Amino acid sequence: MGKRRAFLLAVALVAALVVAVAGYEDEGTRWEGGEEGGTGRREGQESFLLQDSKHVVKTDAGDMRVVRGFGGRFAKSPMHIGFITMEPKSLFIPQYLDSSLILFVRRGEARVGYIYKDELVERDLKMGDIYRIGAGSAFYLINTAEGQRLHVICSIDTSESLGWNSFQSFYIAGGTYPSSVLSGFDQLTLSTAFNVSETELSEMLTTQQSGPIVFLTSSHAPSSWSKFLDMDRNQKVAHMRRIVRIRREDLEQEEDKSTWSFRNLLVSLFGRREDKRGKTRATGKGPDAYNIYNRKPDFKNDYGWSLALDEGDYSPLKHDDFGVYLVNLTAGSMMAPHINPRATEYGIVLSGTGTIQIVYPNGSLAMNAKVTEGDVFWIPRYFPFCQIASRTGPFEFFGFTTSARDNRPQFLAGANSLLQTMRGPEFAAAFGLTEERLNEIIDAQRETTILPSATVSPPDVAAKVGGSEVEKVIRDFGSDVVMGFD
Repeated sequence: MGKRRAFLLAVALVAALVVAVAGYEDEGTRWEGGEEGGTGRREGQESFLLQDSKHVVKTDAGDMRVVRGFGGRFAKSPMHIGFITMEPKSLFIPQYLDSSLILFVRRGEARVGYIYKDELVERDLKMGDIYRIGAGSAFYLINTAEGQRLHVICSIDTSESLGWNSFQSFYIAGGTYPSSVLSGFDQLTLSTAFNVSETELSEMLTTQQSGPIVFLTSSHAPSSWSKFLDMDRNQKVAHMRRIVRIRREDLEQEEDKSTWSFRNLLVSLFGRREDKRGKTRATGKGPDAYNIYNRKPDFKNDYGWSLALDEGDYSPLKHDDFGVYLVNLTAGSMMAPHINPRATEYGIVLSGTGTIQIVYPNGSLAMNAKVTEGDVFWIPRYFPFCQIASRTGPFEFFGFTTSARDNRPQFLAGANSLLQTMRGPEFAAAFGLTEERLNEIIDAQRETTILPSATVSPPDVAAKVGGSEVEKVIRDFGSDVVMGFD
């Protein structure tokens, strides 16, 4: 009886997996989280390219586009990928999300303010900085550069999100567009809570109509934000006192408060302390940013370099169990075929063009697609894959993994490959070769991790092994090992 139950349970699990895959295929272009139309997925080999994108925010001052991760009705994607672009001197207004963000500043400079352990924390970010904002933590983002757009790439953790295929913004500040979450309360209730008149409350909650990303300069359409900037610090504090009755003793005791409010964010935005040089100091005791460009590569040779951040390098990553990586390949070089034993990988092409090859468990080609700047791809855990730079120039890509631990990729070719580590009579027998012949083949590649293209390989290496013979060995090995797959 026990064996029968176990068998039925196994059948049920297999059926569930089949339905999950079918559910993804049925999802097509369904999207739950945006304001404007996006693009759907491509089928077939390019299903590993993530192309279901939507502008969730779009104003004159900037936009946010989200690329949905792989998933369907029964298989929730662990993350989406967001792209934030902000014009100079603009603000992404105070809000909180039902998802955690890991920000990567691709270009420009930014200031982020958010609530960390009930305290308001501010950090200035520059190109290459990594910074995490937890789900439910109120935050804002400012492009502080005078004449440069801000470009941010971020992971959006879906583990705590309310929707199956979306994430949700809750705007604390706002007006008629977007509406503040405060607007949903009864006017009498809210005026009592703020200790102001309903007229004053209406002034605060109906003035803003420029969208979630607004300009902070008077040269654009005037808004409550630009009016604040035109004031000196004392005027700003006085104006905030008039709206929310901020008492001087409250400001003096702010560090001792155990709760946060909309007032804290206003104080930070428009009453921040400056040093003698006029530069804003970092405030609060929250984590600092981690600059990925200041770190030495984990691996580097003549053909490129790579680095990966885990929780040991930047402890905030452990909260979402996400990792970060960056790879730069020279023209024509290749990240050797390998597998990720611990994590699914999401990648974004930062510059250049290249090719991504992914292999199914049965040894057949899953994808062989050309990618270019801005493309987003994903690699399932355990699936063999490699990235190849085009011969026209370097190929740089950045991304996130679904594990904050050291991923320890296992390479399938090169001087540090699994074949090198496990060489012996057992492997030779599995390939149907003599040990001597197998050693000749796997010793032909002298480089590790990042490999040269065929045109720059040493002549003696290229001449040593014929391509057709290697293909035959791999094909025979795949047929023997992957039993039960057609």
